[in-house]
Amino acid sequence: MRPEPLPVLWMNAKHSPVILSQAARGKSSMATAKKVKPAAIAPALKPASSKLNGKAISANATGTPEARETARLLLDIEAIHCRPENPYIFTSGRTSPVYIDCRKIISFPEARAKIMQHAYKAIEKSIGWSKIDVVAGGETAGIPFAAFLAALAKKSMVYVRKQPKGFGRMAQIEGDLKPGKRVLLVEDLATDGGSKLVFIDALKKAEAKVTDCFVVFHYGIFPQSVETLAVAGVKLHALATWWDALEAAQKGKYFDEKGLAETRAFLEAPEQWSANHGGRPPAPRLTGR
Repeated sequence: MRPEPLPVLWMNAKHSPVILSQAARGKSSMATAKKVKPAAIAPALKPASSKLNGKAISANATGTPEARETARLLLDIEAIHCRPENPYIFTSGRTSPVYIDCRKIISFPEARAKIMQHAYKAIEKSIGWSKIDVVAGGETAGIPFAAFLAALAKKSMVYVRKQPKGFGRMAQIEGDLKPGKRVLLVEDLATDGGSKLVFIDALKKAEAKVTDCFVVFHYGIFPQSVETLAVAGVKLHALATWWDALEAAQKGKYFDEKGLAETRAFLEAPEQWSANHGGRPPAPRLTGR
């Protein structure tokens, strides 16, 4: 029997990972099932101890009740996938034992409502809705989350294209955006933050004031994600990170022992884990989300 090929993420015009080929065909295996037979540990990298230190994981997690429940809900709706024996490959060239698809949130009304309420409160606490005039969604994954939040906050909403549409008004920003408005950019997730600059630049060219970006999920393991936006004068805010997901997975027994150990090893040293599992170093440019 031929071994199943590694899944590959499709690269869009801005080099952002969009969808897993195997997941799209419904063939993605996940360690979210509670009864999973552990696979043999890959010899290329010595994994973390199977007896994970819960306190160490919690110390790295966001630590808020909202982050913990968000992570649990993402696991419940199977938006989080864990497959260390057949790693996911990202357009950056990295391999990873885990993958998250925040787009699944829109299909689950109860989970969606809870996560958006948590997001609304987190934004009020970290930024303050009184300091926001317009909520902007980044094409395409950020659009529904921007709409949900704009409705909750009773704020105006626009969405930003990756590039002008190429006809008619040649618009890159859809909706009504007046110069000088304070805009919150909303996206589903952030890895290294590179694609956010496209949206930020477009908003600034429209004379909007952009100082904050909010994502539902932040990888939280690539320092450049925060640094990249900081250089542009924008602060990154997130509801939950991979450390929150790992903590929830351990407490709820969503991952088997191999999944937990390999995920923690990846989070502690993502480039090393990737290199030891067939990944290649990312190109010296901003290619992630």
